Amino acid sequence: MVSTWINNNLIYPRVYYIHVDTNTRESNREEKAKEIALNPHQQIFRFDDNHYKVKSQTTKREYDVISTETGFVCSCPDSVFRHVDCKHCLAVSISIKLRNEARERNKLVIEQIDCSKCVECQSINIVRHGIRHNKAGDIQRFSCKDCGKWFVFNIGFERMRNPKAITSAMQLYFTGESLRNVQKFLRLQGIEVSHQTVYNWIKKYTGLMQSYVSKIVPQVGDTWRADELWVKVKGDLKYLFALMDDETRFLIAKEVADSKEMHDASGLFRQAKQVAKTVPKLIITDGLRSYEEAYQKEFWTQQNPRTVHMRKIRLQGDKNNNKMERLNGELRDREKVVRGLKKKDSPLITGYQIYHNYIRPHMALDGKTPSEACGITIQGKDKWKTLIQRASL
Repeated sequence: MVSTWINNNLIYPRVYYIHVDTNTRESNREEKAKEIALNPHQQIFRFDDNHYKVKSQTTKREYDVISTETGFVCSCPDSVFRHVDCKHCLAVSISIKLRNEARERNKLVIEQIDCSKCVECQSINIVRHGIRHNKAGDIQRFSCKDCGKWFVFNIGFERMRNPKAITSAMQLYFTGESLRNVQKFLRLQGIEVSHQTVYNWIKKYTGLMQSYVSKIVPQVGDTWRADELWVKVKGDLKYLFALMDDETRFLIAKEVADSKEMHDASGLFRQAKQVAKTVPKLIITDGLRSYEEAYQKEFWTQQNPRTVHMRKIRLQGDKNNNKMERLNGELRDREKVVRGLKKKDSPLITGYQIYHNYIRPHMALDGKTPSEACGITIQGKDKWKTLIQRASL
């Protein structure tokens, strides 16, 4: 700061130096970052794993926050000209940390059936009572001294000779094998079944697991993506509409429509809200009019904060829908093997959704499944078996 003083009719400048504590400046920046991360009206938009947009606190501008090898960089003046960790970068880091802590705190573990405890009261005071011989095979019987219940540990596979064959068949089928190829594999293991039996297994246990996982609430992110894919159903052209969480790759909702342009996609968005028990901050789709109409019905409100709909996407750059295109490629590879679906409610669609979310590890998630990224862990080496047994209970 510069002022003047007068002495003998001469004017001399007087200079004052103001010292600003760097620690104080950084603490103020952290406080403002917390305000941004915790303020629901100060929205942080996540476009993909490395790109975020943060609204300015004082203007209507939006700043791009990009993840690099050395950390986050921002397009705001503090980051560009002063080369400091700005409040927008700190806000994104705090937001990610809070979301991960919430998932860890609300983590759900689907335990496998413990053969050392009673299935009714979980007591360890159980007694073996020999082996029961019947047409379905030999099986060990147990009883509980505390509750007096008699039971066996073939839960979910009653009257089935080989549960391992069933789970192996489901794994092979949803990884891309046809029913007859699955039959040939089982024949090599000494298991003689028809391809129709394999289909009956898939239909039965897909429905059983679907009724179970539909009650689980995944902790998805706040950016969702939607897209459509044409499929053949009995030779007729149909469209599979799907909606996926951007951060965890969790396939939240899907439905089969007779047409593309005339379909009302509000049912897809409504189903997603019921599954996730929340609404996103940002939803990314292509320019299909059905999505805009569905957005107006299900997400748009006059109050802030409201869900933002981004429709102007392209194949390259930051505004793309490539993750949904990757999912479409998965579904196309699986549908190609069966040469089209036989009916709109085919167990292939529902079963593949379960396989994608709970069984299949993803390289983009560092080997995790989408359910694990959402805070849902399935115990046991055979996750199919754990899901089936828990669904039966």
